[in-house]
Amino acid sequence: MAAAELYCRHARVWIPDPAEVWRSAELLGDYSPGDTCLHLLLEDGTELQYKLDVKNAVFPPLRNPDILVGENDLTALSYLHEPAVLHNLRVRFIESKLIYTYCGIVLVAINPYENLHIYGSDVINAYSGQNIGDMDPHIFAVAEEAYRQMARDKRNQSIIVSGESGAGKTVSAKYAMRYFATVSGSSSEASIEERVLASSPIMEAIGNAKTTRNDNSSRFGKYIEIGFDGKYRIIGANMRTYLLEKSRVVFQASEERNYHIFYQLCAVSNLPEFEVLQLGSTSDFLYTNQGRNLIIGAVDDAKEMLATRNAFSLLGISEARQMGLFQILAAILHLGNVEFKQRGSESCSVLPDSVHLGIFCDLMEVSRQDMTHWLCHKKLRTASETYNKPMPKAQAVNARDALAKHIYGRLFMWIVGRINKALYTSISQHSFIGVLDIYGFETFEVNSFEQFCINYANEKLQQQFNVHVFKLEQEEYMKEQIPWTLIDFCDNQPCISLIEAKMGVLDLLDEECKMPKGSDDSWAQKLYNTHLKTSAHFEKPRMSNRAFVIRHFADKVEYQCEGFLEKNKDTVNEEQINALKTSKFELLVELLQEGDSAAGASGPLALSHAKTVAKRDHKKTVGLQFRNSLHLLMETLNATTPHYVRCIKPNDIKSSFMMDPIRAVQQLRACGVLETICISAAGFPSRWTYQEFFCRYRVLMKLRDILVDKKLTCRNILEKLIQDQDKYQFGKTKIFFRAGQVAFLEKLRADRLRKACVHIQKTIRCWLARKKYLRIKRMVITVQRYVRGHQARCLAHHLRRTKAAVTIQKYQRMRVAKTQYQRQRAAALLLQCNFRGYRARKLYHQLLFEKKVLVAQRWARGWLARFWYRRCLAAVVYLQCCVRRMLARRQLRRLKIEARSVEHFRNLNVGMENKIMHLQCKINEQHKENRELNDRLSALRISHAAELDRLGHQLERLLGVEEEARRQAGRVSSMLQEMATLREELESSREERESVEEKARAYMDSMEKMVAELNEKNRLLKSEKDELNRLTQEQGENVSEKMEKSHLEDVQQLQTELNEERFRYQNLISEHVKLEERFRDLKEEAGLALTGHLRKDSTYSSNESECTRSTGFTESDELFSVQEDIIKAGLDVSLVLKLQKRVSVLEQEKQTLQNELDNKEEEILHKQAKYEEQYKKALESEIDCEALKRQELESENKKLKRDLNELRQSLSKGRGATIASPGSPAYKVLQAQKQSHEEEVSRLRVELQEVQKERDQQQELPQDARIEANLQVQISRLTRQNLDLLEQNENQDKLIRKLKKQLKVYVKKTEEHEEVQTEQADTESMPPVSIPRRERNFQGMLEYKIGDENKLLKILVTDMRPQGVAVSMIPGLPAYILFMCVRHADYSNDDQRIRVLLHSTINSIKSVLKRRGDDLETVSFWLANTCKFLNCLKQYSGDEVYTKHNTPQQNDHCLCNFDLTEYWQVLSDLAIQIYQQLIKCMEDHLHPMIVAGMLEQETIQGVMGVKPPGQRKRTSSFAEEVSHTLDSIVRQLSLYHATMLRHGLQAELIKQVVRQQFYVICSVTLNNLLLRKDMCSWSKGLQIRYNVCQLEEWLQDKALQGSGARETLEPLIQAAQLLQVNKKTPQDAEAVSTMCTALSAVQIVKVLNLYTPLNEFEERVSANFIMNIQDLLKDRKESQQLLMDAKNVYPVTFPFHPSAVGLETIQIPCSLKLDFLKRV
Repeated sequence: MAAAELYCRHARVWIPDPAEVWRSAELLGDYSPGDTCLHLLLEDGTELQYKLDVKNAVFPPLRNPDILVGENDLTALSYLHEPAVLHNLRVRFIESKLIYTYCGIVLVAINPYENLHIYGSDVINAYSGQNIGDMDPHIFAVAEEAYRQMARDKRNQSIIVSGESGAGKTVSAKYAMRYFATVSGSSSEASIEERVLASSPIMEAIGNAKTTRNDNSSRFGKYIEIGFDGKYRIIGANMRTYLLEKSRVVFQASEERNYHIFYQLCAVSNLPEFEVLQLGSTSDFLYTNQGRNLIIGAVDDAKEMLATRNAFSLLGISEARQMGLFQILAAILHLGNVEFKQRGSESCSVLPDSVHLGIFCDLMEVSRQDMTHWLCHKKLRTASETYNKPMPKAQAVNARDALAKHIYGRLFMWIVGRINKALYTSISQHSFIGVLDIYGFETFEVNSFEQFCINYANEKLQQQFNVHVFKLEQEEYMKEQIPWTLIDFCDNQPCISLIEAKMGVLDLLDEECKMPKGSDDSWAQKLYNTHLKTSAHFEKPRMSNRAFVIRHFADKVEYQCEGFLEKNKDTVNEEQINALKTSKFELLVELLQEGDSAAGASGPLALSHAKTVAKRDHKKTVGLQFRNSLHLLMETLNATTPHYVRCIKPNDIKSSFMMDPIRAVQQLRACGVLETICISAAGFPSRWTYQEFFCRYRVLMKLRDILVDKKLTCRNILEKLIQDQDKYQFGKTKIFFRAGQVAFLEKLRADRLRKACVHIQKTIRCWLARKKYLRIKRMVITVQRYVRGHQARCLAHHLRRTKAAVTIQKYQRMRVAKTQYQRQRAAALLLQCNFRGYRARKLYHQLLFEKKVLVAQRWARGWLARFWYRRCLAAVVYLQCCVRRMLARRQLRRLKIEARSVEHFRNLNVGMENKIMHLQCKINEQHKENRELNDRLSALRISHAAELDRLGHQLERLLGVEEEARRQAGRVSSMLQEMATLREELESSREERESVEEKARAYMDSMEKMVAELNEKNRLLKSEKDELNRLTQEQGENVSEKMEKSHLEDVQQLQTELNEERFRYQNLISEHVKLEERFRDLKEEAGLALTGHLRKDSTYSSNESECTRSTGFTESDELFSVQEDIIKAGLDVSLVLKLQKRVSVLEQEKQTLQNELDNKEEEILHKQAKYEEQYKKALESEIDCEALKRQELESENKKLKRDLNELRQSLSKGRGATIASPGSPAYKVLQAQKQSHEEEVSRLRVELQEVQKERDQQQELPQDARIEANLQVQISRLTRQNLDLLEQNENQDKLIRKLKKQLKVYVKKTEEHEEVQTEQADTESMPPVSIPRRERNFQGMLEYKIGDENKLLKILVTDMRPQGVAVSMIPGLPAYILFMCVRHADYSNDDQRIRVLLHSTINSIKSVLKRRGDDLETVSFWLANTCKFLNCLKQYSGDEVYTKHNTPQQNDHCLCNFDLTEYWQVLSDLAIQIYQQLIKCMEDHLHPMIVAGMLEQETIQGVMGVKPPGQRKRTSSFAEEVSHTLDSIVRQLSLYHATMLRHGLQAELIKQVVRQQFYVICSVTLNNLLLRKDMCSWSKGLQIRYNVCQLEEWLQDKALQGSGARETLEPLIQAAQLLQVNKKTPQDAEAVSTMCTALSAVQIVKVLNLYTPLNEFEERVSANFIMNIQDLLKDRKESQQLLMDAKNVYPVTFPFHPSAVGLETIQIPCSLKLDFLKRV
């Protein structure tokens, strides 16, 4: 695009500025080609002439539109350059108070120097499971991305946190680890998460110090690998450290401190346990007071020391070990105070009265004489002798400091090793996430060896970062099939080669360290000679010969050579170390032996080996060690998927939310953020999906340009808007734009919208003018309307008559024309058919003739060709014969001549006979060998085939046997062990639960008493109020109002306290359930751990008994070996003891159960023999029983026939032929009954015949098979027949009752008819009267046998499927059946039966919920039945409170022997547990829909605006999921409501469930709104308000307005209103503070800070308005928590509702197969 189009009037640009780096300016005129300067207007109102570089065509960078400023991702900016990045970060940091920003794959974190409430557990829960592009930038989002990619891609991850000192690296790494510890959970008994987090205060104490730039600066690099198991739970961690700054132990610059641990020790030196260290103030020690700044503001070193000690204890370091560590640290401080006195020029001595040296020797437990000597002397070794040489004072001081550094370094590594040991786990690591907290690029006035190593490490990390970013860009282009062109980026490999390559800086440094007289000056000269003319990255300072300059990727750094060799060697006086090794202090010796114990080094061989190792390690310089560890780190990072966090320090004065642009730009250049921008800007940085582009720029399209295919529409419109096709590319799913094109499109869109606004204003003004005109016009038109109306009616009458006439003519003419047309059409069709048929036949004959001619020609030509071929062939053969004959004759003549020659004949026969005989013998032998080989081969083939068949059969048989043995081995013992363990643990859990229940019951009793007392007080207050009202009528109204208010307050307070108590109690129940589940999990894991330790190798046999017999160890030896394995694995001693006890108990239980199993098997064999004898008898009796039943049915049939005939006769005699006619209704009914009985009899006969046939067939089988077959057949047949007979019996009972009623009716009619008849003597006999049998009166009880509880509960609870059988039942039928069984047990006065039934029922329900707890139907079904069962226990308890609504029959059914009120609370707790499970199940289904349906979906088309997405939005860690809509949420809520209604859940309980779900919707939606800047806009507020209205309509449709669900949506409604109201004036601020009562002040300010305009016509919220809001809301007393607690569950209440269903009327369906229950 031409510069003239971009640099036009009112365009905004960035110009360089020495103070602010970049300043914004606006063009006052258009740019024309050839202009040498631009006329600009700065923001402060001054004008400026900006000169242009016309030769190189360099123009000032353009500024992005305001709509793009403040984006979450810097890559979403249209113009990608340094000023745009800096401005976007400044706007987000200062104005919006947002410290995190994405830059492609990098998270930029700016240190706010203020505690922010954005790291709580609620924020962690909000980011857990979310896509990284859906939420605002956060360290938790990066951690979630790493965690999800690890779980999805099965690949290890790394989070690289870098930045300069004070930028917040350590805090960011700490929060990342906290996130992993929170969301993953632990798989071990001891909390690994706590141990991982506990390592942070320890490492901060021993590795962090105060510097001029940071109060808590990490002076070492660390890489923490957090290990996860197969379920992605934390199982352990490992830490690697890099380049500890040991020089800080002995020297600190001004305003700096030593490591924190020294100051913490001095702060607690007054405690009794630390008096032995003889410490005092930090100002008393040289090593702690050199910086002259001993205190850090707002930091209490004593409290920090307490936290450090607690962390040590949590990591398993004992108190004795801790005191040993502190003893060594105190000795280092005392060592620093040891002073020397110069004696001559080449020697010195320790002051004789040095108190600190004595304390040092006492603490280290070493000889003072040895230390005094070796602090001032050193040992020199030559080839022939060894001698001691005194040291001058300067060398002695250096040696003392080197010793202090060496001890501290060893101590540091020992602590790191112990931390790794504490975080180690024996469980195999499935994957890990590494967190790298390493120093950033550093440059100071004086840069030494430490800065050189730090910058070298950053060079390596920057190279890895560049390669990774380049790779991601390439993958994105390849994925979208965009033409890929190589992007040039700054490769720092030459700089890395300069440092680490052969003859590089480090190589030359190590070489110089090996020289006997090597020095820093000689090393500098080598550097100059080697690299000054060969490397472009190496320079020499002009004014120094002891320094060098390296051009790093970030900046040039000048390094001073002084001290490089000494720091690289890291030398220490070996004799001083040897003197310390003679100490009796075991911890000190352990540190100095580098892992070898003091006892192991006592022998001469061990000493020599230790010296060899020490010498070999001593040869490795610090630079070489650092290079090796850095290479290992890079290998680890390259094997993982990296995630980058770049920490920025905004200013050097540590002021909150203030940014120094110069310092910020320096760090942006150093940390690689601008490099990412450069790589993105070199290609296509702006990327839109086709749908997003269409939605955003639809205003630029015309209606005819919009097609069904959105891709084609976008292509067409882009070709019109942007002429240069190189500025964009079309991918498979996205459109790629060059830098600046989105800004150009935004300008076009803004112009179009501005034009549309003008058009709307014009139209409205026109409408107002027309409105006045139309009002005048209507008065004139009214008169005209009446006149024209009359004329119109006359005209209409005339037109109707004319239209009628025309219609008649039309139809008549149409009929005539149609008839003529049809006649002509038929004639034409006939002619066409005949003509086409004739032409087709003619063509057919012609084709047939041509085909026959072709056949004749083919045969004739073939014959001629064959004839010619045969003639030619004969002639050729004849010619060949003649020629061959002539040649043969010539040959014959020649042979005859030769044959006559005798010599020839002799020559031919020389040796011929011998050769012939030899050849003949050889041929015979070969034939014989061939025959033998063939015979042998055939025999081998036959034998091999037979052997293969035999081996194959044997192999199959062995495999089958092995498989069967493997299946059967160890089943019984393992199952019995598990059963015994479960029983024991269940008993213990029951006892614990009973104790908890007793405490809860006691607490509830006290609360009830308190409520009763308060109620009594309330009653007294009411009586006093009535008396006062009677006495004082004048002031009655005021007093009554006051009393009502106080009463309401008391009631509300009591209600609040009751709800809080319910909430606490229900939380206690949920925690109890979680503890039970945790206990079961720990028990399983302990069993697995025990099995894993007992297993010696992968080939360990599963047959435990064989292994026990094969080994000679006793049980105690096995337990001892298990204990050793567990201790080696790092488990706790308590766990070992538990496992030992559990193993012994399991062994006893195993033996007992084995004996019981043997006894059971013997009993089963004995019973089986008995059963076979009884079966024959039972079979015969069954056949007799069937015969008797058949006879009874036949007799019953005859009886019914006889009754029917008598009834007919009586009717015919009483009423005549009309009544007894065969067509009468009574005759038809009776005839139908007769037919049904006859069909039933015939069916029974057929079944009897089938049974007889089956018996005959079974008689032919063997005895065992016949018995088994008979048993199975008879059981199945009898079960089926019993069910059928029961159903038939019920049907017959109903039919008999119906027939009896009909008989009564007919008898009554007959009697009436006889009375009306004339009086005549009736001598005929009276018809026989049938006496109806009285129906049984059921008592609402179900009788069952003892031992049938498991069978009953298996049918009613375990195997019950709400989706199947339960749908056709009445609601709560299982509860009714169980209660009817309880009633019978109560009636039988059997307390054991009641106890067993109730406990089994509760346990069965819990087991069903555990197995199918995620099934909504199951949980809802059992919640309804549990509540129904609880209500039945209350309704039939006999308590007047619950029986006042009962019927007399129901009161007769009350329990009479037992008081089951204790089980009310148990069932109530169970109902609470089921209710919480139901809420969890609903939330699991509803939660994924809420954000997509309430926030992301565009339910009002055209309102939402789309902003450019960044790379984070484009490269999400999740696959594309099915998008949910608001309709999905409504349908899900309707499904919940319908399910609860179908299962008969109480209406009050349904309202509580709906209220809870609406609270979840509100909390999740509001939390996402508060964490997503792209969702805080005016259009989004309108969208949310519309969605809330839809939910309110759903509540109205379901008649749930009184459930309180609408009130839970109030915070979301007010947030939507806050997005839509005006936010400019102080009056608007007052309106906002008055309106937003359900939102906290923190939430209101957060929404205002996040408010983002989607169009240029909207304005951002000013800082003054936010300050006004804060002033108005500062008096509010509320929580400072930003997010709503989405996991909050309202306390549930179960209201009592008596059942109107009588127990005696309940019928049990046959489908339940509860025939073993008997109605009483």
